[in-house]
Amino acid sequence: MPTTYSELKATLQLEEGKNMDSGFAYLTHYLHSHKENHALLFKEPAHKYFLDKAIENTNSRKGSGLQYYLPIKWDVPFPPPAKHKFTFIDLFAGIGGMRLAFQNLEGKCVFTSEWNKYAQQTYEVNFGESPFGDITKIGEDEIPDHDVLLAGFPCQPFSIAGVSKKNALGKKHGFLDETQGTLFFDLARIIRYKRPKAFLLENVKNLVSHDKGRTFTVIKEALRELDYTIHYKVLDGKHFVPQHRERIFIVGFDNKRVKNLSTFEFPLLPPPNRVVKEILEKRPNEKYTLTNNLWNYLQQYAEKHKEKGNGFGFGLVDLNGTTRTISARYYKDGAEALIPQAGKNPRRLTPRECARLQGFPDDFIIPVSDTQAYRQFGNSVVVPLIYTVGRQIIKSI
Repeated sequence: MPTTYSELKATLQLEEGKNMDSGFAYLTHYLHSHKENHALLFKEPAHKYFLDKAIENTNSRKGSGLQYYLPIKWDVPFPPPAKHKFTFIDLFAGIGGMRLAFQNLEGKCVFTSEWNKYAQQTYEVNFGESPFGDITKIGEDEIPDHDVLLAGFPCQPFSIAGVSKKNALGKKHGFLDETQGTLFFDLARIIRYKRPKAFLLENVKNLVSHDKGRTFTVIKEALRELDYTIHYKVLDGKHFVPQHRERIFIVGFDNKRVKNLSTFEFPLLPPPNRVVKEILEKRPNEKYTLTNNLWNYLQQYAEKHKEKGNGFGFGLVDLNGTTRTISARYYKDGAEALIPQAGKNPRRLTPRECARLQGFPDDFIIPVSDTQAYRQFGNSVVVPLIYTVGRQIIKSI
C-alpha cells in the first residue's frame, strides 16, 4: 500500500509550517514528478534532504531509501493530477489561486516559487508541494520546461527616469536596462530562457495608468522583444463572485511555437449574479464584530473626510450586492467591506468568507492566523476568473 504524504512527513518529523526550506521544496517537487524527465532537476537534492532527515530522526539509515515510499498517496485537498494535458509553472504563487484554476483545466504544475513563509505554508498544506523561495536567486536552468507560465507578479515602480538622458546621449535604453532591478526582470529572463508556449500575467488595474502609461509600455515592449504576441484586458471578478475586483490580465504566445496566434480572444464574461449573503457563514465568531472603539473611530474618520469632500471611509456591504475590492490590509480594520448586523456593530468578513469571495472552494485549508489569512486572500486572485481566461489560452495552444 502506498505511503500517504502525511505519513511520510510524520516519519521525517516535519512539522506543519516549520520546514519550508529549499530542501523540502526539492523533496516535494521530486515526489510530484519522480516519473518524469524533469525530475532529474530535483532528484539529487531531494534524496540528500530525505536521507539527512531520516538519519536525524531515526539515528540510522533504516528506511532512508526514498524510492521505497514511491508512489506517494496524496492526502491533500488538491493533489497533482493522475494525467495531464499540459504543464505549467507558478511564479509569485501566493497561496495557489492560479495553480488551482489551471489544475482544474487538467494541467500539471512542474515548478513553483513564493518567498513569503506564511503563503508557503498555506500552499504546501493544500497542494502537497512546498514552493521554492526568492525568484531572484533561482537560475533559469533550475526550472523545468513547461507549456504555460503563470505569474501574479508584484507591481513595483519601473525606473525609466533616465531614459530621456540616455536618448540625449545616444545611448540605448532597451529591455535589460529598463527592467533591471525589478521582479519583472526575473519574470522576463525566465520567459526568454524557457520559451513557454504561452504565459498569463495578472496585476492591479492601475498598472495600465502608472506613470502616465509609461510603465505598462515598458512591460509590453519588453515582452514583444521576446518575440511574443501580446493580448491584455482589464477584467472584473464580480462576474463570478460578489466582489468588485478589476485586474489587468496579460496573455502572451510564442510566435514560433504557437500556430493559432490569431484565435485567442478574452472570454465574454457572464452577467454578475452572485450576492454577498450567499458567501456568509451562518454563525460567525463574535471576535469578528468591531469593538466600540474601532467602530467609533471608523465613523469619525469617514465623517472628517466627508467634510473635506473626500471619498475615504468604511464600506458597509449591501448583502444583496457586491463588496469593494478586498486588499492585503483588510486585517487592520476591515473597513473596505464591513458586514452590517442587526442591533450591534458591523463585523469583518471571516477568513473563510474572504476565501469564498475569491472563489476558493470550502475544502481549501486555512492553516495560518487570521491576520495572515486576510493578507493572503487580499493578495490572491478570483479563481473562477483565472479558470475562464485559462481555458481560452489552452484552446489556442
